[in-house]
Amino acid sequence: MTSKDVTEADIQSNIPLVGRKPDQISTTVNVGDVELSEGKFVVIAGPCTIEGREMMLETGTSVKEAGASMIRGGAFKPLTFPYRNDKMFQLEEEGLKYLAESKQKTGLPVVTEILDVRDIELVAQYTDMMQVGARNMQNFPLLEELGKSGIPVLLKRHFGCGLRDWLGAAEYILYHGNPNVVLCERGITVPHTHQLTSRFIVDLEAVLAAKEWTHLPVIVDPSHATFKRAYVAPVARAALAIGADGIILDVHPVPEQAAVDPLQALGFEDFDNLMKQLRNIASVMEIEM
Repeated sequence: MTSKDVTEADIQSNIPLVGRKPDQISTTVNVGDVELSEGKFVVIAGPCTIEGREMMLETGTSVKEAGASMIRGGAFKPLTFPYRNDKMFQLEEEGLKYLAESKQKTGLPVVTEILDVRDIELVAQYTDMMQVGARNMQNFPLLEELGKSGIPVLLKRHFGCGLRDWLGAAEYILYHGNPNVVLCERGITVPHTHQLTSRFIVDLEAVLAAKEWTHLPVIVDPSHATFKRAYVAPVARAALAIGADGIILDVHPVPEQAAVDPLQALGFEDFDNLMKQLRNIASVMEIEM
């Protein structure tokens, strides 16, 4: 194999734990009773930001009924700017409690973002999987502590980093003892985009490259990658067709009124329709959903 980014030398010396050896079987990461593995397609869905108890419970119930495998919800939210108001807020532990209640009601495992090393112990009480957002992909103290925690980690690719950096970040987690890592492609920055609202370009080729070079599961975030509601479903379908192991989506009761990223969230009906389409594609590809 050749690459302008990852090399065979990296597999030997820089990412020996993450790198795929010849004939190595792909890793299965278990999150609760959900398996992220080759031959399966896992759908994670829920609000980008947890806005309240009823909203979280309603959304969790709706995505469960539509066929989602896991629920996502943000209790701690990084923002580009430090100013917060009535819409730009984070519920912190209160939100984590609502997320845990949604899990109890639906039976689905939950994932939420972790921002700070100091919050790992708190967040671990309420979640089944911790998400490392793109901006924290190279927060090495955080990666080290998540490695020591043993809890499953969803590691998003930074929008300015290549495959080598992404796999190197995952190596930190495995090096410190935690093999339960799922990679997530969430879009990259480029000199041009296709819409004024676009911030990133979906790098589906990175899914193929990652699965070539690593044994870890790889999923896609069509919501943050496109930042445009009309593009989310087509990219989600493409992620399944190209061989990703799952997707993570923003779903909200009233998308246009979402506290964070209202341009990308799907409503309940749109999410239900997308799930039907995905099941049809998965059936043709003989992929389990």
